[in-house]
Amino acid sequence: MKFNLSPIGVVKNGIRGRHKGDYWEAVISDIVINTDLEDALDAIEDFSHIIVLCWLHEIAQPERTVKKVHPKGNEKLPLVGVLASRSPARPNPIGITIVKLLQRDRNVLKVQGLDATNGTPVLDIKPHIPRYDAPAGATTPDWIAKD
Repeated sequence: MKFNLSPIGVVKNGIRGRHKGDYWEAVISDIVINTDLEDALDAIEDFSHIIVLCWLHEIAQPERTVKKVHPKGNEKLPLVGVLASRSPARPNPIGITIVKLLQRDRNVLKVQGLDATNGTPVLDIKPHIPRYDAPAGATTPDWIAKD
């Protein structure tokens, strides 16, 4: 099955080209939502955090065939299946990030912590609701806590 997605907006920030590292937490970005969807944002400003889904447009086709990666690009960490990682190199390069919503100005959302470069297409936005998005009892492997 194939289907088409259309972006609902675009990321605007000073980040050009692909970057690695954990500095994303400090990055401030504007998410410019298509003006015809401005009304769809009503009440989003009542949330402290939102979930942003993006199309990682800088991921080349060969990277989309990668099956295993070292998390965070760190060869000291175990080789795991790409679907067991947060690697941007994946079959469908969809990024998902929970970000702090700093403000809304009409169709522009100012956010902090979005790990997306300037020009990244935004596919969807959802409010972050802790009781749904942080399930009690969730576990992770030990390597998650390692650098």
